[in-house]
Amino acid sequence: MDKELLSQFIKNALAEDVGDGDHTALSTIPASTQGKAKLIIKEDGILAGIELALLIFEEVDATLKVEVLLNDGVVVKVGDIALTVSGSTHSILIAERLVLNCMQRMSGIATKTNRIVSKLSNTKTKLLDTRKTTPGLRYLEKWAVRIGGGVNHRIGLYDMILIKDNHVDYAGGISNAINSARKYLKEKNKSLQIEIEVRNIEELNQVLDAGGADRIMLDNFNFENLSKAVKLVDGRFITEASGGITEENVEEYAACGVDFISMGALTHSVKSLDMSLKAY
Repeated sequence: MDKELLSQFIKNALAEDVGDGDHTALSTIPASTQGKAKLIIKEDGILAGIELALLIFEEVDATLKVEVLLNDGVVVKVGDIALTVSGSTHSILIAERLVLNCMQRMSGIATKTNRIVSKLSNTKTKLLDTRKTTPGLRYLEKWAVRIGGGVNHRIGLYDMILIKDNHVDYAGGISNAINSARKYLKEKNKSLQIEIEVRNIEELNQVLDAGGADRIMLDNFNFENLSKAVKLVDGRFITEASGGITEENVEEYAACGVDFISMGALTHSVKSLDMSLKAY
């Protein structure tokens, strides 16, 4: 857990929401009022964001007392209580929306991820996320993917070389792109994996001839060509299928024998898991 990054995220999110004060609470509830609240699960799924919630409560008011009843990664049902919090009602109300926004989204991602990972349980294929994340929330969204049983792809542009179609076209071809990447890594004394995207069998053969990559992304291949591509690679490179893959057809893609399947839908169009924080 990157506590420094999370601390900055929480501070920014609270500043965005609170501004110069929670005037609703300030105008209706005496400042000294103490209270309790419980986080109620309103939809079945996988819980995610409990650890983050603890950091949010602590940032808002270190005197708040939180009792965790359910941990990240567990299966939750409607009516389950994930945690309780007690202390200043003003502090609880300030923390409420940020806790819910984060936990609902993270739990939605973890739930969807877990559902798809379960479909792949009898295969060797692992599920990857992508960079198709919400700006400012990438760390949380990729964290949720891990909680759901998925695997993080690169975190950003800085921790892997991923040569996609535009890079290949701008570089003047596959061989030029790979050779330039290898030269760059050597000159900069960097140790990064190189992945290259191919759009068809012809481009795949160019990569197999050129060598120099660690992973090959097979983009928008149909099942017949994907199976053919995996056989051509024959274990010499890590293979990843991407593009057009859904929860409904993911098992068919995995049956083609790829090492990884990447799905942007894990983070870019997921439904949040319903939950609420209620006084008691």
